Formats: sequence, structure tokens, C-alpha cells
Amino acid sequence: MTEPAPADTRGHYPPAPRLDLVEDLHGHRVADPYRWLEDESAEATQAWSAAQDDLYQRYRGGLPDEGALSTAALTARLRELLGAGFVSPPAWRGERRFFSRRSGDQEHAVVVVAEGDDERVLLDPMQIDPAGTTTLDSWQPSKEGALVAYQLSTGGTEESVLRVLDVATGEVVDGPVDRARYSPVAWMPGGEAFFYVRRLPAELLPADEVQYHRRVWLHRVGSPAEQDVMVFGDGLDHTNYYGVSVSRDGRWLIVSASAGTAPRTDVWIADLSTDPLEDPAFVEVAVGLDAETGAWVGRDGRLYVHTNLDAPRGRLAVTDPRTPGVEHWTTLLEEDPTAVLEDVAFADGGGEDRTPTALLASWRRHAVSEVTLHDPVSGELVETVPLPGLGSISGLVTRPDGGQDVWFSYADHTTPSSVHRLDAATRRTTLWAAPPGLVADLPDVVAQQVDVVSKDGTAVRAFIVALADALDATGVPAKPAPTILYGYGGFQISLDPAYSASTLAWVEAGGVYVVANLRGGGEEGEQWHRDGMRGSKQNVFDDFHAVAEHLVANGWTTPDALACWGGSNGGLLVGAAVTQRPDLFAAAVCSAPLLDMVRYQQFGLGVTWTEEYGDADDPTELGWLLAYSPYHHVVDGTEYPATLFTVFEGDTRVDPLHARKLAAALQAATAGDPATRPVLVRRETGVGHGGRSLSRSIGLSVEQLQFVADRTGLWSRA
Repeated sequence: MTEPAPADTRGHYPPAPRLDLVEDLHGHRVADPYRWLEDESAEATQAWSAAQDDLYQRYRGGLPDEGALSTAALTARLRELLGAGFVSPPAWRGERRFFSRRSGDQEHAVVVVAEGDDERVLLDPMQIDPAGTTTLDSWQPSKEGALVAYQLSTGGTEESVLRVLDVATGEVVDGPVDRARYSPVAWMPGGEAFFYVRRLPAELLPADEVQYHRRVWLHRVGSPAEQDVMVFGDGLDHTNYYGVSVSRDGRWLIVSASAGTAPRTDVWIADLSTDPLEDPAFVEVAVGLDAETGAWVGRDGRLYVHTNLDAPRGRLAVTDPRTPGVEHWTTLLEEDPTAVLEDVAFADGGGEDRTPTALLASWRRHAVSEVTLHDPVSGELVETVPLPGLGSISGLVTRPDGGQDVWFSYADHTTPSSVHRLDAATRRTTLWAAPPGLVADLPDVVAQQVDVVSKDGTAVRAFIVALADALDATGVPAKPAPTILYGYGGFQISLDPAYSASTLAWVEAGGVYVVANLRGGGEEGEQWHRDGMRGSKQNVFDDFHAVAEHLVANGWTTPDALACWGGSNGGLLVGAAVTQRPDLFAAAVCSAPLLDMVRYQQFGLGVTWTEEYGDADDPTELGWLLAYSPYHHVVDGTEYPATLFTVFEGDTRVDPLHARKLAAALQAATAGDPATRPVLVRRETGVGHGGRSLSRSIGLSVEQLQFVADRTGLWSRA
């Protein structure tokens, strides 16, 4: 049989001149033919992007407009599946409680304040900006609940501006305070002041460092921000992110710092009863250690420390806040050999009775959540708390004034997030708040967890979600099905069981959806993370390939019906999958990706990620990056998978230049027929890397799902 000649892609894709640009970087000859696409404002880049927009719309115009995967039908179904909405656990302030809620048809979640059965919306981004391009990035009630500090940003920039709202009147009483991106707010009792994090003014900084140089400040409510007093951070690493908290009684101020996203956290504590607020004297809790540490002072006056120091899966220690150093710590909860300690909370008698009566702990065991109850003095296990299923919980929330109640959220692959209350005295768990909207009729799906052996023998797990009636007696499809393989593998982020409208819509149409728990994530603790970062990053890609090969070998799918999908760091994963194993995938969705790993740290927030990936200015670490950098591993004449890059012009974390450069390289190099294996760019303005409105989220999901359905053959089956 004669093989068909490779498709001639010349003339199909927008012209993209290749520069003869090769640099000698620490002895490596590094080509960068599409560097001109880094300049978004350049006329040539704008023309190229506009031509890519036209190409993508022509592709969209050729898709079928009928059936369950048509734009109208899929949009409607995603809205139904998202109809349950969302509700968060309560943040109690006396008898007043605050929570986030989004009903099924709301574009953004709102903040609600309630007392008894009376409730009202306190903050609604759509009232502030009916266009839906403003997001509520963060909010924090004062300790008495009379005020709320909140942060808004527009256009996806995540450049938060902080204001303070009077809860009784709904009026803004303070702000705006700019440069407050990623700022926690730690209120002092009385609501007259708070500590927060703000960058230094741009005019005081080099042009390429205006995103950094955060400091901890004291702000007096009603005073101009220009009068705020810097209390911490001067002279420390300019990429530091800071955490800040104040104990319930206002005595103890705790500050944490981490350089970029490095898996190390330094912690200090200051006694505000002996020092002025403007000049607290800090004492080290854990500084200069190769560990992540979080600390807080409980209602009982003791300092609790959640750390992975000498315990990669985490442990809980306790000490007196007046002697906070490591040498004084006593371990209360030991490290579990197979589960990661996620969170803890204490129950007590409430009010003036501050003696703990129970210690609650949440764990992640192979990505599935558990909650256990312990003796608060010895840490001895009392019992395991029953949960609704094999899913994920978030938050163990108590009243600041104490008591026996603990709240947490629960979700799994077929259950929208709901809030549950645990009575630590009776050890009984009840539903506290169901999702506010209607839960759609869900497809009859099953989720199973499988073990896969990676290239180096490491056991890697994955969740497989499929229609129950599509599986045979062995638990796999009677015949291979179009399959999406999703992954992330970085920054200690875990992909736990979660309710996903996109997953359910895909499976309902006859596909299989797989989530891989790769090294680099946090599913198995800090060592699992470190085994997939820096010089070990290839392990992440090997894990992903191993899961893909398992799916093929065990009859779930075939390479011509398998798609890979990921965003941000997961977009890097997809870029590596496309360039390392083009034979294994028919399609790829690569969203807001990192792809040029030689120059990544020069753009967006890249310099804060060198601890995760490596520093291209270091000869050894540049070698790590070049070994897998997708942009530098495109080979002419290779038949690459159909690839859809989705980018967001407001993205201030990962610059869209990454997608532009790899898209141009793949379009020039691929031997794939543009009719069956197109390389496309979907560009969106007015949004960024993070939060977006419901309509925008659905619109993006529809187009991504349709692309994969078209290229894996699901559309013809649906």
C-alpha cells in the first residue's frame, strides 16, 4: 500500500517569516526564529494575530450546526449542568455570617451577609460592572463583621484595587488602594486598622520589576494610603509573596514569606501587646528552612504550626508563641505515610471556654479526601468522619468565637459543591447549604481510579470518568472511545475529584474523560512535587505519556481518538506532549501555556517561577529547560496533532507570546493535513488568566469541546 504524500501546509497558514536568529547561551546554540511575535504591539504581530483569528473563524464555520454538540445545544447543556451554582462555607462574625454564592444563571458569584434568616447581597460584580469584565478577587470581613475589605480587578489583569465597605449601609468608606494584587487583609480588633500587602510604587522600581517588590503595610481606615506605614519586607527577596494574619484577640501578628513560588516559607511572629502597631518586633518561627510552614495562634493561646519540615506529607506541631522557634515545637499530629495533611481545626466550648475539645484534620489520600477526629492534647485518632463519597473537601471552618461546629465544602465527579456541618460533640455531619440552583439531570457515569506505572517505575494514578452503560464486565468500554486526557503536574497543585460540567457533557456525548495525577502536583506530598520540578520536570511528561499509553493498551481509546488538554503549567504539559509524542495524540487543547522555556522568566510573572522550572540564566538549569522546552523541539516534517491554542489578551501571568511562537513553529513544520490536523489559535480579549464571567467560561468550554470532538471523532458518534 502506498502511503499518502504529506500535506503541503504552505499557503494554508498565515505567513510568519522565520528569523535567522541563533544565540549562544552558555554554550548552547539556541534558535529563536519567531522572536518577533513577542511584541504584541508590533504591526507585524497584530497582522499575524488578525489572520489567525480569521483562520480560526473559517474553521469554526465548517463545523456541523446540529446535534448534541452544536453550539446552541452544547451551550444549553453546559448551562444546565452548571445550574446548581455554588455556595461557600460561612465566615462567621458573631451572629452575622458572610459567604459567596452563585446561582445557576449569575455571571459572577456575589458576597452575601446574613443574620438568622435575613440575608442580603453585599457585593455583586455585575452591579459594579454590567459588562461582566470586573472580578471580585478577594474579600475579608473585619473581626466584628462591621466592615468588609474587598478587592476588584478588571479585564482579567488581576491588578486588584482594595476598598472597604460598611456592612450596615453598603457604602464604601475607604479606598481605593491600588497595587494590592494577591494581598491578604488582617484586621485588628475594632476595625480601625488592618495589615495588608502592597507593591512599591512603579516609579521607584526598574521597569522590569514593577510586578514585584511587595511589602507588608499598616493601614488606618479612612487615612490616605500614602500615609500607610511599612512594617515588614524591606531588604528581603524582591519576588516575595507575603501572608499576614492577626490573632482573634489582636495580640499576635504573624507574617509569612516565600520567594516566588518556591516550596519554602519563612514565618515570623510579633507581640503587638508590647510594641506599637507601626513598629512590631518580629521573632523567627521558621526562617531559612527548606520547608513550607504555616502558623497561627489558636483561641487557647497556643501557637500551632502546619509544616512539612522533616515530614514531606505534613505534620502539625504546637508551642508557646513566646518561644516560637523550631527547637520548641512538639508534634501533635504525626506525618501519615500515605496521606497528605491538608488542614486542621479545633472545636471548643465556645465563648470564654477556649480549651480545645476536639481536633479535626483533613487529609488527601491518593487525591481523595478524608476527615479524621483526634484528641486535641495527644493527637490520638478517635474516629474517621464519614463523607458523602469519594470526593474532595475544602476548608475546615470554625466560628472565631469558638464552639463545636466545623463547616466544610464537599464535591465529587457527579456532585456539585455543597457545605456540610460537623458537630464535634455528637460527631454527626449534616448538610448545611445545598447549591442554590437546580441540579440538572446528570448522566449515569462512573468514576474509577487506576494505577499506572511510569517510565521509571513510579506508580501514577488517574481518574477515569465514563458512561456506566458504555462499559463491559471488565470495566472498560466495549470498544475504544474518544478520550480527553487532562493534566497539570506542577506547583504542588492537586487535581482532586471535582464536579465539572465540561467533563459530564463530554462523557454524556459518549466520550471518556481522564484526569492524571502527575508528579509535580501535591497529591502525594512535597517529595512528589519535587520529583516533578526543576531538573526532574521530564518525569511529569513521562507520567502523562504513561497514562496515555495505559488508556490505549487497555482498550479505552486509540491514538487517533485521544486528545490531551491542559492550561497554564498544564499548557506546558500539553506542549511537551505534542512535541515529544505526536504519535500518541490526535488532538490537543493548549490553554494560556508556557512554551518558550528559555525566555519565560522575562515575561509576565515568570521570574517568580524559577524555583519551579529553573533559571535560564544558570548554565546547568538552562540545560534542564532546553531539554524539554516545546518551542525548541519542533521538527520539520513531523505530523503533529490537531492543536488549538487558547489565549487571553488580558493575561498578566503567562504572556500569550508563548502560544503565538509555538503556533507559528508548528504551522510551519507540521506535515499534518490542515484539513484534518489543523493548528489554530483562539484569541480572547477582555479576560485574563484567572476568573471570568459564566458566559465567557461556557463560551470557551463549548469551543474547546467542539474542537476535540471534531478531531477525535466524537461528533460523528454523538
